[in-house]
Amino acid sequence: MFKPIYAAVCSMITAAMMIPAAFAADSPVPEPFQRFNPDSRYSISYADLNGVLKKVVVDTGRSTREKSAPIRAKTGSRLKVNVKRSTTNEGNRFYYEVFSGDADTTQMLLNIQKNLEGVPAEAPLEYFSRDEQLAYWLNLYNVTLINEIISIYPKRKLKKLLTGRKSILKKKLLNVAGVPLSLDDIQYTILRHNYGNDPLVLYGLYQGIIGGPNIRKSAYTAANVRRHLAENAAEFVNSNRGTYAKDEKVFRVSSLYDRNRSFFPNFQADLKTHLLSLLEGRVRGQLQAATTIKPDINDWTITDLYGSYPELGGSLADNSAALLDSVKATTQGSDGPGSSVSSGFSAVSSGLISKSSSRSYVSPELLVYLKEIKAKQDAINMEKGTVTVEELGEVPVDQQAETAAEPGSGEERKD
Repeated sequence: MFKPIYAAVCSMITAAMMIPAAFAADSPVPEPFQRFNPDSRYSISYADLNGVLKKVVVDTGRSTREKSAPIRAKTGSRLKVNVKRSTTNEGNRFYYEVFSGDADTTQMLLNIQKNLEGVPAEAPLEYFSRDEQLAYWLNLYNVTLINEIISIYPKRKLKKLLTGRKSILKKKLLNVAGVPLSLDDIQYTILRHNYGNDPLVLYGLYQGIIGGPNIRKSAYTAANVRRHLAENAAEFVNSNRGTYAKDEKVFRVSSLYDRNRSFFPNFQADLKTHLLSLLEGRVRGQLQAATTIKPDINDWTITDLYGSYPELGGSLADNSAALLDSVKATTQGSDGPGSSVSSGFSAVSSGLISKSSSRSYVSPELLVYLKEIKAKQDAINMEKGTVTVEELGEVPVDQQAETAAEPGSGEERKD
């Protein structure tokens, strides 16, 4: 006779303990992505994504704010490439050429996207920390966007792909934990609301264009995500594609900020405060003196290495300030600017495939724990028709979690 009352009380306790106070009942964030465990030591592995990024991302280093020399076609050629000389040498490059016409490498990267998309089916995101979730969403966003660009490559200008009503960012490309998601859903709903409208998250969302934030040579993780976002932000803001002083009164900034006004409610004041926290050198003083911020800097050129440029009678290769001259190739093991540049695509392609074998992204100890939880839940539901957090036990974060992991397994993140 007490069973209905017991069930109702247990349901209330469960709801109260699982939903953080920061979220109202009408939160725009889909329910599977609202909760998190601040004490969790479980991590998501990105070994295969790291293997890809290390080989196909070229780090060009920090901007010098120098303009490139004009590109002149050789005698006998009337063709000309229109480039933005102030920005064309800036920003890391992605070796899209590797994937062009190569079904194996293209499918490999699609598999990485699908595997990431399926992580919450293995382990609900609520079992991970906020930083672990942040790294997950950034990696999923970036690899999905890269796959979409690969599908239309070698298209050189990406404005139509990224803006307007038919933008690829608005399409429901993903299904995570049963929730259809677009890339805009990740950016403007999940990331914006789960991370307090923090504009730093913008610098982790690769757009595939020179005029956007950098793609990095490694995946984001809980351990590095905050530091790498800060590095990306500083690099972008202190480059011509991020900021440029037009005159004493007008300070020009990237249109990226105009497209993300929701992160800057009081646009001029909030953006100025944000930029001043990152700007270095004389440009910082120029912003302080300016009376107006104008978000009109654009460069929609794809961040490939050189494959989308016409040959133009060799004019690009003869340009002394061309990107290829600014990148110094080093050994494959280097992590510095210009590293991992291969002399041929075939070696890179075969190396990528060897780095992307099928595997679970979730640590084995967490999967074991989730199976135990499921077994307890099924047994209790059979007996009472309900289950409480107390009866199942909270996610292990200390001794149980540490002893469950094998030493040296590499799956547990150590703080």
